[in-house]
Amino acid sequence: MLRLTAVIYTLLGATLAGIFIVVALTMGFDTGKPIVYSAILGFILAVPVSWIVAKQLSNLS
Repeated sequence: MLRLTAVIYTLLGATLAGIFIVVALTMGFDTGKPIVYSAILGFILAVPVSWIVAKQLSNLS
């Protein structure tokens, strides 16, 4: 299950980081720090989410 979690994290981390960057830019935070913080937050938030998704996918089979 760790391998599945790592694959999902790779995809989900980049996706969530991109979403949070777009949200930060939409809210008017167009300097460097808020954009970097948004990307870091996306990658950190992707860890438990990818674990939950991997657990649900492994329970299906």
